[in-house]
Amino acid sequence: MATTQHQRAPGGGQSPGRPVRVPFPVVDEVARHCAQDAEPSTVHIEIHLPGRVDEDRLRAAFAAALARHPRALMRERPRGPFARRYEWELTEGPDTDPVSFPPSAPGALARARAGALDRAPALTASPPLRLEVVREPDREGCVLVFTLHHTALDGPACMRLAATTAEIYGVCPTPPSPAPARPAAAPLPRQARTPVLARPAQVAPGSPGDAPVPGNAMLLAELAVPRRESGAPYTVNDQLMVATALTVADWNRAQGGPGADRRPLRITMPVDDRTRGPEMPIGNGTRLVEVGFTAAELAPGTDVAALLRTTAERTRALKAAPRPQLGHGVGLLTAPLLPVAARAAVTRGLRVLAGPWTSTTLLSNIGRVPYPLDFGDAGRATAVWFSAPARMPRGLTFTTASTGGRLHLALRWSRTLLGDEDGVRLREMFTRHLASTSSETV
Repeated sequence: MATTQHQRAPGGGQSPGRPVRVPFPVVDEVARHCAQDAEPSTVHIEIHLPGRVDEDRLRAAFAAALARHPRALMRERPRGPFARRYEWELTEGPDTDPVSFPPSAPGALARARAGALDRAPALTASPPLRLEVVREPDREGCVLVFTLHHTALDGPACMRLAATTAEIYGVCPTPPSPAPARPAAAPLPRQARTPVLARPAQVAPGSPGDAPVPGNAMLLAELAVPRRESGAPYTVNDQLMVATALTVADWNRAQGGPGADRRPLRITMPVDDRTRGPEMPIGNGTRLVEVGFTAAELAPGTDVAALLRTTAERTRALKAAPRPQLGHGVGLLTAPLLPVAARAAVTRGLRVLAGPWTSTTLLSNIGRVPYPLDFGDAGRATAVWFSAPARMPRGLTFTTASTGGRLHLALRWSRTLLGDEDGVRLREMFTRHLASTSSETV
């Protein structure tokens, strides 16, 4: 067990036995309230390398990266039944070794992916993440598979840890700090939005089987990054947003989902304004906004070029508008007026009541990976996939990143909503609609 950092006592001395405590931020507390064993809230990231890493060097590099980003070294502090806050304890080092090297065997990567969806790291041991280095006999190179507990960390924070690990492992100097993934845009005039009180369409059920197993499933794909003309008023993120909306609308019509031709779609989009340099804050740092689409905008034969321009106006306005991470009302749920057990019951109850008004799906686009991820003699990353939780009632998420000029898409879904063949159909729909946003076709 690692020793813990200690707070300074009055007068500058150490107060022995008192670890540094950090109250849960709003995002962490809400996630902790709604945690479920049946659908673990995990973030999965995999980084493909052309060569194989040395076990001792990687362990040492990852340990050094955690030391440079000590906010990742945290565990949930035990609490009494009447505690009014959840708190993180920051530790000086890992409680357990987060790095493992499973034996090289056929199907090792598939098993690691399944484990990333089905088994969340413990919040009671620091750090709340694990890293598996996967090797297979018939596959060159290796794959670094990260699994994060989303109550504590998000994908961009883990990518910063991975980038620092690569810099240390590859003995590369720290590159200049990349710009924020989504630089703030100038505010635009208010655009017409989907009515706030309109109940959005949900993803129509597919064919999960007679006895679906709880949890998530996932399908990965490598696609071409859609082209856009120089100076186009929309971004690749807007093209992905339009492709996602058209895919879900088509799916719902094909499945005969209730209200498929009447209800609007609302797509949750994480916005991350953090710097990507070594000083990047570690934790859950994105804020969530919702991009609305009316049913008429997504009808068959829609003008994709016009939809791209409209979507760009909406996303730019949403990114520029200041907003708490989970909206203006959620802070009331986490005010320490009642014990956390009581607040948790209220939050879970409200989540059930709000289920029909939950957004249709989530699109999380990390964009072009802003780090070289150069592991020296093991080479630079050739592909990076990550996936966000797909818990019900939303039940489906789209996550994307681009490396080496290729777009890496992960479809992740609740197995109570969709089956494997449904995932294949959705991938085909998304591929077709993404191609329709290319400058060669619009």
